[in-house]
Amino acid sequence: MRGHPAKQNRIEDKVAALRIILGDQLSPKISSLRDADKDRDTILICEVQQEALYVKHHKKKLVFIFSAMRHFAKELQDANYHVIYNRLDDATPLSCFSDAVTRAAKMADFDEIVVTEPSEYRVLEEVKLWPDLLKLPVDIRPDTRFLASHSDFQSWSAGRKSLRMEYFYREMRKRYTILMEGDQPIGGQWNFDSDNRKAPDSTIAIPDTFRSAPDEITQEVCAMVERLFPDHMGAATPFHFAVTAEDARAALQQFVEERLTYFGDYQDAMLQDEAWMFHAHIGLYLNTGLLLPLECIAEAEQAYHRNQAPLNAVEGFIRQILGWREFVRGLYWQNMPGYETLNFFDAQRDLPDFYWTADTKMNCLRQSVQETIDHAYAHHIQRLMVLGNFALLAGILPAKVNDWFLSVYADAFEWVELPNVSGMALFADGGQLASKPYASGGGYINKMSNYCKGCSYSVTAKNGPKACPFNYLYWDFLDRNRSKLRTNPRVGMMYRVYDRMDADKQQAIRSDAEQFFKDLATKDRTP
Repeated sequence: MRGHPAKQNRIEDKVAALRIILGDQLSPKISSLRDADKDRDTILICEVQQEALYVKHHKKKLVFIFSAMRHFAKELQDANYHVIYNRLDDATPLSCFSDAVTRAAKMADFDEIVVTEPSEYRVLEEVKLWPDLLKLPVDIRPDTRFLASHSDFQSWSAGRKSLRMEYFYREMRKRYTILMEGDQPIGGQWNFDSDNRKAPDSTIAIPDTFRSAPDEITQEVCAMVERLFPDHMGAATPFHFAVTAEDARAALQQFVEERLTYFGDYQDAMLQDEAWMFHAHIGLYLNTGLLLPLECIAEAEQAYHRNQAPLNAVEGFIRQILGWREFVRGLYWQNMPGYETLNFFDAQRDLPDFYWTADTKMNCLRQSVQETIDHAYAHHIQRLMVLGNFALLAGILPAKVNDWFLSVYADAFEWVELPNVSGMALFADGGQLASKPYASGGGYINKMSNYCKGCSYSVTAKNGPKACPFNYLYWDFLDRNRSKLRTNPRVGMMYRVYDRMDADKQQAIRSDAEQFFKDLATKDRTP
């Protein structure tokens, strides 16, 4: 994919811009393209080694992003934009964005660089170096795909003792008039989360996820990824993700028509060998620009008004986009840099190998990791209450957990991954995001899944070699972190339960946990 450079013989009162499109900005409505001049400007899209390698991204994640980038570049070329596209399999691949921009800037007499603000802090810091590096002005524009600007979030959060998504979400509902009757929420309440916790029902047929057949471009990318990244998780094929906006919209429509009805009821449920459940599987499309938030919200809201889906399902889906997604982005930018190093519990244990191999006797973990390996996807309860819960209880170093989550999920970019993992799953920020640690024993997993039936451990056993490790690890976690959690009003009751246990019971918990961690550190004794 090559386009000719911007014309150098231009009218003096016009400027020629080199416009940078990053791999998660694949929308013709991106702010860096807002006033693009097809006759004078050049668009640069680049695959660079640093972005592929700063963590070991799942092969399907790499295929998705690179294929989507190549398709978007082709769409721009078909619309008569001048495009420079750098591929990783070029004869001289580029190592970083700065190298790519430096080379492109020498191809014509550009007056400025235009780029939409990167979604990740580390990339923004690199972009800020470009004016000195290139000796050109750099116009860093707000990312208007998001529904709350940085200043919006700062204004909302100013003066609040604690930041809770629920109150932010209500303000966003009012601002955008979503599911509202005047100034009141439709249905008389803002949040129907209490209706969205049904245990799994294996008698209900679960529709398959959206599948798009790989075209020639995607097939080329699959081959490249397998060749260049042979030791990364998973396999490039079979591959079925959408890589164009047209197909992403088809995926959204299929969700609304086939799965939204049950999404609310069963959004927390897990079933063995059912990776997709009733979830939308569109986070990767939102996070790369193939879908825009308001179009997703509008589709769901219209489904409610057409009596196509119940209010608890529609509200729950919209809350994930209008509330949670915008909230974690605001929290990320308000706390960077530094948020990525927080470690409230001083957790230091290494990430177990089974997070990469699924080789564990704990069936819930085995299922969640294997589905991650197979699909570069797991739904939010698998991530939070199985994979994240284990990492929390086991005291795994947050940096290790963050790198893993960022690596393995196709929808993972740091701005959304870091607050969800460090803030919600690990409570590593000490409560900036969540009011309490999302810690639980095996009972929760048993309630919300059928995983325990196929496990080597017994979820009803509290201690001993056959006991579900979540059961005693939960109490051990509370015990060893008492000094940091005892004043938390949402955890205090559990300490009262623990303190009523006799000394032998408490010692059994400590002994079981100690043995478990010894086995965890021994390669040939995987729990």
